[in-house]
This record gives sequence, structure tokens and C-alpha cells, in this order.
Amino acid sequence: MTTATHTSLTGDFLVGGIPRTGAGAPIVAIDPNTGSTLAPTFHHARTQDVRDATRIANDAFDTYRQTTSQGRAQFLDSIAENIIGLGDELIDRAAAESGLPRARLLGERGRTVGQLRLFAAVLREGSWNGARIDPAVPDREPLPRSDIRLRMVPLGPVVVFAASNFPLAFSVAGGDTASALAAGCPVIVKAHDAHPGTSELVARAISTAVAEHGLPEGTFSMLFGKGQTIGVELVTDPAVAAVGFTGSRGGGLALTRAAAEREVPIPVYAEMSSINPVVLLPGALRESAATLGTSFVQSLTMGAGQFCTNPGLVFAVVGAELGEFLNSAAAAVGAATGAAMLTPGIAEAYASGQRALREHADVDSVAAGRPGSSAYQGLPELLVTDAENFLAEPALHAEVFGATSLVVRCADLDQLHLAVNSLEGQLTATVHAAPVDHADARKLVTTLERKVGRILFNGWPTGVEVGHAMVHGGPFPATSDSRTTSVGSLAIDRFLRPVSYQDVPADLLPSAIADGNPDNIWRRVDGSLTQE
Repeated sequence: MTTATHTSLTGDFLVGGIPRTGAGAPIVAIDPNTGSTLAPTFHHARTQDVRDATRIANDAFDTYRQTTSQGRAQFLDSIAENIIGLGDELIDRAAAESGLPRARLLGERGRTVGQLRLFAAVLREGSWNGARIDPAVPDREPLPRSDIRLRMVPLGPVVVFAASNFPLAFSVAGGDTASALAAGCPVIVKAHDAHPGTSELVARAISTAVAEHGLPEGTFSMLFGKGQTIGVELVTDPAVAAVGFTGSRGGGLALTRAAAEREVPIPVYAEMSSINPVVLLPGALRESAATLGTSFVQSLTMGAGQFCTNPGLVFAVVGAELGEFLNSAAAAVGAATGAAMLTPGIAEAYASGQRALREHADVDSVAAGRPGSSAYQGLPELLVTDAENFLAEPALHAEVFGATSLVVRCADLDQLHLAVNSLEGQLTATVHAAPVDHADARKLVTTLERKVGRILFNGWPTGVEVGHAMVHGGPFPATSDSRTTSVGSLAIDRFLRPVSYQDVPADLLPSAIADGNPDNIWRRVDGSLTQE
């Protein structure tokens, strides 16, 4: 293997704003397109690094959480500007470490910056405070009512585990970091070994913003290390108050157990596993079976299928229209070329999961893609089975992280509903329905509300809009807490908790619940929303 160089990278992680050369196991990034290693060599952190990072985060908490909403908003805007300021250096390094195309990474950088600016806007708007005021009623009978006010306050230092499949948007400055910083929580990121250079560049952009705004050094740190060791040490450190995680079910469950077994348990918001079922109702198939087949494969193969919303499962009723869909999808899969997987390990796991599904006695392969030129690649594949087999065999419900999907042929709509109802919790479910299908779709939506975090119609699940109404979450095992989302403005709620203030003197009240509404935010006063 040859080694590429990158002159501005140091191979350091950051404890506060201070670069630190690790003394643990070495990490060398690999270009999955060429198989080349990428300089410099990074190293895992040690226990002392963890202790230092959590200590200074805890020391920073009271100062950082008392910054104004406007001050934190400006801080998030500065991080966004600093990331943009990294220019081609960031995009080039992310492309080399991930094998993802430049256009995809430019879009991902835009999403990363957009998330930071979204939370800056949330802070300025103010409803995140959850401000409520129940004024005193001294003459109420039989007992007077005290003056009681409520606002949300930050939990404390948050550990964020970066994802492998989004080196920017779900990584060092991704949604978990942005929402935690917005809430007023210092953040310690455990960066992903797959893209250490990208992580260093973004971490430096955040640390620069910390210094620019005169914030305490413990506001942000970034470490490298294995989840089983450094990750568990971070999660179990008494200073840590919450965890954000995107990754495998095994990794998420291990961290959730570790957090639950602490002397003081803490929440772990883990996004873990989803196969994102697609339901093709008969009317939709009659109208556009061939078109649906082609567009389905476009979604399936996007980013080599390495999205948490990859459509890995399709349900439809047997008939000529389903045959037309399968023919169209098979042709599109057969014309597709294998694309680079993010890491050698992900490529190996994909091939193993794909092989297990293909070789199952009750599964038939319809089509497979053509080999490409990447050193570590995954070939797309389309497989089929019958609903009786799917209902009887739990192995057919397993996630295969990559561009492989299983079509489940159902005898009728009753069997289709039964198969959908057998699913575990998912991030998304997609329904393709013509107007004639709406009666059946209504019943399906009732089922899906119990199964998923996002229901979408006549589209595809890949692509998650960052906004106020988005839910990127779902029932277990999609996430560890179905009440939350890791994308969109509601993500800030994960890192806040309510505090009531009863008969507190007016001059001691926080501004969000002070008399006269000095922050000019919407508040629920005596049960009614008002800005007065």
C-alpha cells in the first residue's frame, strides 16, 4: 500500500482546545477506493485523557450553561462559518477517508452547517425554554396557590459518539453536538476511527470558535478510542450527564447497559438499527410499477446503501404488477456498479450479511450489480421471498447495511398487514398508494404509527430533511428512546430537563420566566400561550 500525505493535519485529538498526541493504539485512515493508507498516524486516548476531558467539561458547565441564548447562537454560527472556512481541505480529506463522492460531501457539509444554524435560530426564537408561569392566587379557597414558574435547563456534559457513514453531518459537529451545545451542555466527542483527519479538522474549527467567544476550554473536546474501552469510560464517568450515539445495535446496547448500571444512571440516546420497509399497494403498482422499480433502486444504491434510512425491505401483493416492478428493479440493479464501502470492516460485514441472506433456503436472488474498481466495495443485490417464510424466519428481518433489499411477496393485503405488523421498530416506513388505495393505507398507517418514527408516502426514505417537524428516531431497536429524534429542532429536548421555581423573589428569577418577559419569547401563562 502507498501512503498519501496531508500537510496541515497533526494526528492530535483535543482536550479542551489543547492538542494532545495520543499514547494508545495507532489509527491510520484508509482510502476505500484505492486501499491506500493516509497520513498522519493518529492514536487512541488513554484513561487519563478521558478523565481530563470530563473534568474540564464539568468545570465548564456552570459557566457555559449561563451564557445567553444569543451568545450560544452566535457561537454556533461561528462554528458553521469556521467549517465553511476549511474549504476544499475538508472535502478532499473526507472524500479520501470515506470513498464518498465530492458532490455528496458538499451536500453533507451544507447539512452540517445548516443544522448548526438551525439550532442558532431555535435559541433566538426561545420556545425551547418551555417557559410556563402559573401566577399566585392568594385568595383561592380552600388554599391559596403559590407563584410557580417552569423552564428547561441543560443536563450537563454530553458525550457524542460519531457515526461512520456521515463523516460530517453525524460526526464531530453533527446534530448531536449542535443540539447539545445549543442546550447549554459541554460536549466531548468520541470521534470515529474511519475518518480521523476529517474529525481533527472539524474539531479544530469548533475549538477555534470556543476561543473566539471566550468560552471555557472544557466546552468542547474530541478524543479517539475504542467504544469498548474509552467509550465505556466516557459513558460511566460521573461528570457525564447524557450520551448521543449513532451506530450498531450491539454498540448502542453496550453503552446503554453501561449507563444504566452507573451509580447514577444517565440517558443514552442511541440510533441503532433499521431496515426501513417500503409498502407498494396494488393501485400504486397498477399505475407505475416500472417507474417505481427504477426509482426504488436509485434510493437503494444511493451512497452504496450506507444510509440509516436505506430501503432494505419491500412488501407487495403477488400479481402481474409486482412482476413488472421486479423486472424493472432487477434491470436497474444489474446495471448498477459496486461502490466503495466506508471502511474495510463495513465492506466485510456487508458481504457477510448479504451472503447469509442470499444463501437462505427460502430466499432467491433476482439480480446483482457489477463489480466496480474500488478496493473495498459492496455490490447491490435484489432478493425475494414469500410472506410465509418472512413471518416464520426471524433471520429474514435482519439489517444488511448496504445496497441489498429483500422483496416480500404477499398473497393478499391481509397477509401484507400481518407481515408489516411482525416488524421490529424502524426509523421509517414508506407507503406507495394511489387514491384507490387510501382505505387500505389508512389501516396501514395505524399499524405503522406503532412501528416507526417517520411515515412517508409516494417517495423514498433516503434523505432526511433537517427542520422543525422531522423525526429521525423510532421504537426499539431503531433507537433506545422512541420519544426523541436525533435530527431537527426537537433534538435539543434530549439534553434538557424541567425545573420549577416556586415563590422565588422576582429579582432572582431567570430571564426566560421573569416578570415583563424580558426575552420577548412565547410563554404559557396561566395556561394560555402569550408573548406578553
